[in-house]
Amino acid sequence: MMLTPKVKEILSWYESDNPGTKANLARILMQGKLGGTGRMVILPVDQGFEHGPARSFAPNPAAYDPRYHFELALEAGLNAYAAPLGMIEAGAASYAGCIPTILKVNSSNSLSTTKDQAVTATVADALRLGCSAIGFTIYPGSEYQFEMMEELRELAAEAKDAGLAVVVWSYPRGPMLDKVGETALDICAYAAHMAALVGAHIIKVKPPTEAISLAAAKPTYDKSPVENDAAKRIAHIVQACFGGRRLVVFSGGEAKGSDALLAEVKAIHQGGGNGSIVGRNAFQRSKADALKLLSDMIEIYKA
Repeated sequence: MMLTPKVKEILSWYESDNPGTKANLARILMQGKLGGTGRMVILPVDQGFEHGPARSFAPNPAAYDPRYHFELALEAGLNAYAAPLGMIEAGAASYAGCIPTILKVNSSNSLSTTKDQAVTATVADALRLGCSAIGFTIYPGSEYQFEMMEELRELAAEAKDAGLAVVVWSYPRGPMLDKVGETALDICAYAAHMAALVGAHIIKVKPPTEAISLAAAKPTYDKSPVENDAAKRIAHIVQACFGGRRLVVFSGGEAKGSDALLAEVKAIHQGGGNGSIVGRNAFQRSKADALKLLSDMIEIYKA
């Protein structure tokens, strides 16, 4: 596998990492139709844990089968497939070496009343299953945020020692944040920066809105405003990730129409984001429709 100049540049950003971790980052960056471009589209399928099986898979019953998601990611030419332990175990042998996998090692569920996640897998599981990375969610703003960060510190250190990459889902939520605040520009930038500070190689956040939520941040944004444009807001999040020296991808969020999703992708591309991590908007469609949507996204990122 010959690395492109862009991928070599990206790997140079991670100055403390060993060759194993850089090799696994390279596998993700060189995979699929966007391989070598520095852009990524990743399929995440942790929604069964988060929302329940029917809410996740009933719109497209084929998606109840974990093998469906391996096939979808492969046929679409994606960079990686991310899922909890059982989903990856269910196809690990059949698809070994076919596509980089990211083991989601903590999860929540809709029956919980707390803004927290349980650790549901280990670095040893990721190595056993041939994964390229672990994935971990933190909830900045939650009453459990510090415990989650401490769990991540231990797992990330173990993963990096073993030559794995670390992907951090950084989703602000908690008693001081309403729904507007969870995706406000200042809060999303703060959450992305926290993920970089805790050692993430790849940072996943939601696309930000124009809202400014934190009272202490409003004077700063008044003096140094971010233009009210989706691409400019994406650029601000990228800037918060060490001046663009960390990979940052944006979630697709709740199921939406293709036009709305592709408009977000155009803004991510124009704003310098590294790509999208799209679950429900892909696997809740029929395979034909999902492949068309993912192909359209990839073509935008290729431009």
